[in-house]
Order: sequence, then C-alpha cells, then structure tokens
Amino acid sequence: MDNAHTQKKGPRIRTDIVDVYVARRGALGLEFLQLRRAKEPLRGSWQPIMGHVEAGETAVQTAKREATEEVGLGGSVILGLWQLEQVHPFYIASSDEIVMSPRFVAEVGLTWKPVLNSEHSEFRWVQESKVGEMFVWPGQRAAIAEAGRVLRGDVGEEGLRI
Repeated sequence: MDNAHTQKKGPRIRTDIVDVYVARRGALGLEFLQLRRAKEPLRGSWQPIMGHVEAGETAVQTAKREATEEVGLGGSVILGLWQLEQVHPFYIASSDEIVMSPRFVAEVGLTWKPVLNSEHSEFRWVQESKVGEMFVWPGQRAAIAEAGRVLRGDVGEEGLRI
C-alpha cells in the first residue's frame, strides 16, 4: 500500500463522550443543573454532566455512571431518564476530532441536592427561561430545548424513556 492510502484523511470521529442534563420542576417551571469545572479542560466553565465511555460500556451505562460519580445521582433518586433524539456533534481543533455525543435528560425531585466530586467546584440551577444567557454553547441550549419538550410531553417521551 502506498503512503497516500495510509495517511489520515480528515478529522477523526469520536463517539466516546455523553452529556447528561439534570432537570427539576421548580415553582417557575423547569430548571437545569449546571456544574462549574474545577479542572482542565475548560476549567471555570459551566456545563452539564459530561463523561467518557469506558471499555465495554453503552452510552446509557455511561450516563448513569457519570451522573452517580459527578453529582451523586443514582437509582431511586432519578424520577425519569430519557435519551434525547439529537446527537450533539462538536469539533475540537487542537486534536482535529469531531465528537458525536449522545445526550440524556434525568429528572429529579425539587429537594434533591447534588454532591459534587473533584471535577466540579460548584453548581447552580438555571430556569429554562434563562438558558440562553447561562449556557454558552449552542449545542447545550439545543439539548435543553429538546429536554424541555420531552419533559413537558410535547414529543413522544415514552418512546425515549429509558
């Protein structure tokens, strides 16, 4: 095989990251959990739960594990877990990679409080009406819009329930 056939052609595609949006029903409507990164990459930025798929895991298993590890969200605390239909693509220039990230939404009760691991320094709840100003990434805002439709039953949420 000549060198032209062995050289990389285009960015690498990755599917080993998942996002989990945690939501609750507050007095003023839906609220979404944001976590402040304590470490690089993206130290100081606010984001949902994000994590890497480990060997042998499905995306759903990763979402559940990451929710437990990052904020202590497990088992009976979750009122519902849904896959979001749209996979979130984003590009990382420094490594020339396109990441296709499955997304999930987990609903919790109003009194549940996150227990943060060392990846995060603080948390806050963002009202759905403030998502556009509090979540900086367009893909995250789109995921929350979809999560809101799922939680309100505006789409076939039972087909997306896990």
